[in-house]
Amino acid sequence: MGRFKKNGKKEVPEINTGSMSDIIFMFLFFFMVITNMREASLKVKYEPPKATEIQKLEKKSLVANIYLGAPIRNDENTLPPGKISVQLNDQTIKNEELVRDVRDFIGTERESRNEEDKNKLTFSLKVDKNVQMRYVNTIKNELRANNALKINYATGKKSEMAD
Repeated sequence: MGRFKKNGKKEVPEINTGSMSDIIFMFLFFFMVITNMREASLKVKYEPPKATEIQKLEKKSLVANIYLGAPIRNDENTLPPGKISVQLNDQTIKNEELVRDVRDFIGTERESRNEEDKNKLTFSLKVDKNVQMRYVNTIKNELRANNALKINYATGKKSEMAD
């Protein structure tokens, strides 16, 4: 019987990297699809009030945000006496145009959705805890007048319930 001899050192075969670029692009595409980008840059200071009984919204793509709070910059539009600013999408609005702009905002948000999602659209009021309720009531009444009846009040989670 014959013996087999090893000739020198055994070489490690090269790794096939041809499909590595496909894998990298697949991961890139996956993360691009699942990442939510912030639609609006905040122009108001917003510290939500705390609550103990909160629920998360199911589908955030069906939510239109309305922000109320103190303006971050001094040159933003404010409501009298100049301490409160209302932001719809990326724009702050003036007091004399509040009702009209809220009405236009509701129409724009509905038009940007398909027929099935128009009835599921929720308007989320993100109100700073120091804002007076008269501003919130004005916006809420305009939402009601335009049959936008799904309203959400955004809050932060309260760690302990105070007695």
